[in-house]
Amino acid sequence: MSLYLDLNKELTPAQITLKQEAHRFAEEVLRPASVELDRIADPEEVIKKDSVLWDVFRKAYQQGHHIRGFPEALGGANLSALDNHIVTEETGWGSADFAIALGVAPFPFSVAAMSGNQELMRDIVIPFTQDKEAKYVGCWAVTEPHRGSDTLLFGVDQFRDPAIAFEVVAKRDGDEWVISGQKSAWVSNGTIATHALTFLAVDPSLGMAGSGVAIIPLDLPGVSRARPLNKLGQRALNQGEIFFDDVRIPKHYMLVEPAGYPFTIDGVLATANAFMGAAFTGVARAAFEEALAYCKERVQGGKPICEHQAVQMKLFDMFMKVETARAISRAAMVYNATTMPPATHYSIAAKIHCTTVAFEVASDAIQLFGGYGLSKEMLVEKLFRDARASMIEDGCNEVLALAGARQLIDRY
Repeated sequence: MSLYLDLNKELTPAQITLKQEAHRFAEEVLRPASVELDRIADPEEVIKKDSVLWDVFRKAYQQGHHIRGFPEALGGANLSALDNHIVTEETGWGSADFAIALGVAPFPFSVAAMSGNQELMRDIVIPFTQDKEAKYVGCWAVTEPHRGSDTLLFGVDQFRDPAIAFEVVAKRDGDEWVISGQKSAWVSNGTIATHALTFLAVDPSLGMAGSGVAIIPLDLPGVSRARPLNKLGQRALNQGEIFFDDVRIPKHYMLVEPAGYPFTIDGVLATANAFMGAAFTGVARAAFEEALAYCKERVQGGKPICEHQAVQMKLFDMFMKVETARAISRAAMVYNATTMPPATHYSIAAKIHCTTVAFEVASDAIQLFGGYGLSKEMLVEKLFRDARASMIEDGCNEVLALAGARQLIDRY
């Protein structure tokens, strides 16, 4: 059952088909695998070669999910921002953890493609776009043991504070960069990735403003990784530490140096936060649909509980939250995909609102299920745990709000 009535009457037949196909993939592939992996106690088992996790990745790659944002010249679908929102919401509806894992997987390769460097195109980008077996998987290495949401405070005074700089440091040595330091256990796809889009310090004396962005192949000498993180929710999303011990990369693997970093982090915030808003709109919708279906079946007081007014008020409140989440996340994603510089505070607002909505709606769903909602057999229990993580990952909501507020103050 899906209660998704798209209020945009201008969707093309192709977009309607895209939505249906994305929903089918989420329902038949992503959600069953996500539920299965959620029940595995040891996260090492989740990433083993015979794990269903790799079946999902291969099916996603075979259907072109990993290159859907690439131009047609590279085999991609060249989806519009609206198309991308449709697919992302459906993917989040099926599985928050796979939505993030598959969303992060192309990151190093898509950024390399935008660089225009022909060696990177030949060595990294083209092999990724032609991959049908998930042999190439990317991760986004930002967070460090002592650097979390403060890495995202673009535009505030702390951005140029020398005391707040990445501890993974890149030093130039002739035609190479030498990378040293540690990324924390929150690197999505961290222990399964082949390549890391790594945010690091080039000139720590400038604080975060002295940062850069490099692609680091994770099979190079000096790279090591810890065990996958054992965590509360999103358990199909592999996360884990990465260590760099004098890792050498060619100079053209450094994609962004300090002069371009402020523009890069602004664009990343606009893109990543809009993605999170869309994905967790899907999570909120999944929780609402589970609750409504249950309330029509569960009998208490001599009638289905959906006939009790208190339950009706709760259900309609959940419905309104889902619809407002879709509205703001879609508007932010569409606007910022076609606007330079982006209105990043709208993407931040979408991320904060939609992740909060996902958590609140999932919590309300559990309440409507009563004791059954606490059972591991019920999807709403998993959705609740998955949603809880969203208010912390990709920047905790409180710190992101400060970054958004700074933009409001400076812009208007």
